This record gives sequence, C-alpha cells and structure tokens, in this order.
Amino acid sequence: MPKTLADIKKALDSNLGKRLLLKANGGRRKTIERSGVLAETYPSVFIIELDQDENAFERVSYSYADVLTETVQITFFEDTTGHAALS
Repeated sequence: MPKTLADIKKALDSNLGKRLLLKANGGRRKTIERSGVLAETYPSVFIIELDQDENAFERVSYSYADVLTETVQITFFEDTTGHAALS
C-alpha cells in the first residue's frame, strides 16, 4: 500500500485509462461499490468515469487523501482474469 500522497498519485498516474472497482465509505455503515475507468489525475484529486448502465451520474472525483485514509479503496482489473489492487 502506498505510504504518501505522492506515491498514491504516482500509482494512479501509471494506471490511467484502466478499468477499476471502487469501494467508498458512504457514511452510516454504507459501502458504495462502483465500476468505471480512471479518467484523469490532477494535483489534488482524481476523476473516475463511471459505467453508465449502473450509475445515475457520469463522473466522480476523490482526493488522494481518501485513498491514504482508506475511505476509498481502488482495485484495478488487468486484461487477463486476475486483478491487482492499489490499496
């Protein structure tokens, strides 16, 4: 698991355009699971374009601190049958 915000950003930069599964803390003991593609990274946030058949909106953004504090967990899918996790 990456230890700093810079490490997290670097790891996400190397996975731009890849499909992922996102698990986010929705509050009050709710966990939100969404799938999509890592679209863009910026100095403080990253943007995920969500699958349209499953979600009411197109894009979501999270900060790198969300990954560091494990509020958001990201799993990238490889082209083969396995998957590799960032967090």
